[in-house]
Amino acid sequence: MVGSDWIEFEKALHIGNRLMKNPKRKVLGLYIICAVNFGLRIGDLLKLKYSDLQGERLKLEEEKTGKKVDRKINHYVKDALANFQQEMKEPDQFIFVSQKGTVYSRQAINRFLNDQWGISSHGLRKSFGRYVYESNGSCEDILIKLGEIFNHSSLAITKRYLGIRQKEIDDIFDAM
Repeated sequence: MVGSDWIEFEKALHIGNRLMKNPKRKVLGLYIICAVNFGLRIGDLLKLKYSDLQGERLKLEEEKTGKKVDRKINHYVKDALANFQQEMKEPDQFIFVSQKGTVYSRQAINRFLNDQWGISSHGLRKSFGRYVYESNGSCEDILIKLGEIFNHSSLAITKRYLGIRQKEIDDIFDAM
């Protein structure tokens, strides 16, 4: 697989929900749930404010590409937010704030994820992609849609990104 590894979607949800039961780790649990359900880069997630997740859709401009994102807020995120209501104060307050009162850094999130599960924030983005791909029949049409979601320039990039091309190559050798 290219770059960071990924984990199964259900495992990520389980981890996120388990962390949400720990007051000191609750915000990290919400981060994991949002990461595997939106498929956004860490920079875009860390900029989220409570007001961004009120309603039915998440709309933002990607930090890296400047492209507009419009994602439906699904029941996994809504359920996590329902358990997070006490922490929500002002609508313009950032969500992913540490106990020190500052927004988590990319390094802190990645260090936590790596120390606990051997993954990175980018691995959670890939977990989203793998889940969407596998739960929708592992077909080329889904890869095209994922390419649009990830803003990839080609189907080959999306396949390589998700580790699908390498699996296809491995399958050739396994069939020998």
